[in-house]
Amino acid sequence: MKKALIALAAFGLTGAAVAQSSVTLFGVVDANMRYTKSGDSKLKQLGTDGLNASRLGVRGTEDLGGGLKAGFWLEAALNPDTGTADSSRFWGRRASVSLMGDFGEIRLGRGKTSTRLHIDDFDPYSTTGLGDASKVYSTLGSGADTLNRSDNLVQYFLPSTLGGFYGSVDVAAGEGATGKKMMGGRFGYQNGPLNVAVAAEQTTGVGGAKFKQASIGGAYDFGVIRPSLNYSENKFNAAKQSIYTFALTAPVGSQGQILASYTDSKANAAAETISGVGDAKLLAVGYVHNLSKRTALYGTASQIKNNGLGRFAVVGSPSVANGAKSSGVDVGIRHSF
Repeated sequence: MKKALIALAAFGLTGAAVAQSSVTLFGVVDANMRYTKSGDSKLKQLGTDGLNASRLGVRGTEDLGGGLKAGFWLEAALNPDTGTADSSRFWGRRASVSLMGDFGEIRLGRGKTSTRLHIDDFDPYSTTGLGDASKVYSTLGSGADTLNRSDNLVQYFLPSTLGGFYGSVDVAAGEGATGKKMMGGRFGYQNGPLNVAVAAEQTTGVGGAKFKQASIGGAYDFGVIRPSLNYSENKFNAAKQSIYTFALTAPVGSQGQILASYTDSKANAAAETISGVGDAKLLAVGYVHNLSKRTALYGTASQIKNNGLGRFAVVGSPSVANGAKSSGVDVGIRHSF
């Protein structure tokens, strides 16, 4: 369960910690039994992140008075199958400090970009696990490193008091590295069952050319079913991908939920000359059974069908040959605290 700490003793700090209004330790542990296949290659594994990404984090806020608050958020990826963390960076999921008030939020650090937050909203799998729609997205040889999270990120988020309108703006410093300099944002409207939004970003890629991504999506919750549609377009020089995701979610009784999605990714002639890129279709179906607010059982089955030079793969898949299929099935448990 979420645990409010009185001070930052967990970090061995004293003194200034007294001014901290609240600190919360939180996390998710998600593990599954997964079977994946591509061609004659098969792989059985204890997988992770089938429903939600496993993580450990600490976040906090300080009330500065006059409606102004300061906040921080540190979040690390976990691998419950081996008990390890992200070897490349410990706080790789998010590391940020922010000021919040009636004006909204100004956030500095590493975190998810606005375009990925948009795509997450209209993918029933939130770009996680075997149903992850982003598995058929490509950077088209640009070297862009901003399709999910970005380093050196400055973000502004609109306040939540605008009658359903929401949005954010991103700017990331490249600091001399290819594929890091980025700017983007999203704007949407969510009121009751309706959610519609647009998002776009551009990143300076190889040779100084711009990798561009734009998305538009919508969803409506009818109660018995929630259909959603998202269209994304990726461009780099003459190469282009057009990606449609059609999705449905439906409650089953008071504890269950069915998830289904179909993503059709089409590459133009210039994109099809890039190694690993081609047309691809991803179909995913899953079921989630909530044992409580924090614990759920789930199962997912999915398949990516590639064409041409396409080698897109579901998570955990063996190596995929040009134009081959990649498929998988898993059964797992997710617990959050």
